[in-house]
Amino acid sequence: MSDDLQTLRQETEAALAEAGDVRAWDAVRVATLGKSGRLTGLLKELGKTPPEERRARGAALNALRDELSEAIEARGRALETAALEARLAAERVDVTLPVTEAPRGLIHPISRAAEEIVAIFATMGFSVAEGPDIETDWHNFGALNIPAHHPARADHDTFYLPPSPGLDVPRVLRTHTSPVQVRAMRTETPPIRIIVPGRTYRADHDATHSPMFHQCEGLVIGRDIHMGHLKGCLIDFLRAFFALPELPVRFRASYFPFTEPSMEIDIGCDRRTGILGEGSDWLEVLGSGMVHPRVLANAGLDPAEWQGFAFGMGIERLAMLKACIADLRAMYESDLRWLRHYGTSPLTPTILHEGV
Repeated sequence: MSDDLQTLRQETEAALAEAGDVRAWDAVRVATLGKSGRLTGLLKELGKTPPEERRARGAALNALRDELSEAIEARGRALETAALEARLAAERVDVTLPVTEAPRGLIHPISRAAEEIVAIFATMGFSVAEGPDIETDWHNFGALNIPAHHPARADHDTFYLPPSPGLDVPRVLRTHTSPVQVRAMRTETPPIRIIVPGRTYRADHDATHSPMFHQCEGLVIGRDIHMGHLKGCLIDFLRAFFALPELPVRFRASYFPFTEPSMEIDIGCDRRTGILGEGSDWLEVLGSGMVHPRVLANAGLDPAEWQGFAFGMGIERLAMLKACIADLRAMYESDLRWLRHYGTSPLTPTILHEGV
């Protein structure tokens, strides 16, 4: 073996021996076998070697590559084993010891936010309604005045279920909890005042979206319901949920097929610091509007007699804002360290503001 290959082997073996963790080991691996690694560079330069030396040089390089690859893999396995053993030792629990402290179970931020939302609206006289996660296309879209050409009906946005034998009705995983509003209006006698927390599904996944997430819809139906009721209800809710009595709340004109007029609701914040209720910036938190007459008619109510308002919010979004959580995906990774940090004691009262 030539001197340069011998030097490369010795230096790599020394670097592997000094690597104390997986990150340092990976740096040695990349520096040796990566696209720009030393051994990879020598293999690329083999074509420049004189023909009479090329065969011997190539055999030596291949032998060295196999040798170093095996050494690197062995060292990587050893470091992973050592890291696992250290973690098992640090997290070991002696189940034979007597209990000397209170249970350490905590409530997940999503569950906690849902409980607080329900508690606050309960003080306003709302009751909780539920519905199926698998909905018909009519309940999920048609009854809510969502036209056939609407982007939400596309396969890349909605999870459609395969046809079932003997059932011609298209079925979907519900994209919102609004179908429960339709079911409530068809089965209950007005006046109606409900909220609908539950799981929803959309084909989306990034730092702020998940294929499965939670929403809370609200519906109020009566003979004399108007925009003032909507604004007062949601302003009181947001100020109670974020525990900021003077939280700035703004209503912006928007468009939803199932409400008319429709509004987005923003809260005041400072985007530089992330503090709510301060600064001159605005952050969108939920959508709302007066129930569209066609939705009332589809649900079997006379729009000339009944009217109302509806709203919808993402429970994860509110939980992230309240706890200053940056990445939605962390909520579903079951990391006990994360859960211990953001979890809430079961003994903490849910109703933070009475008499809302």
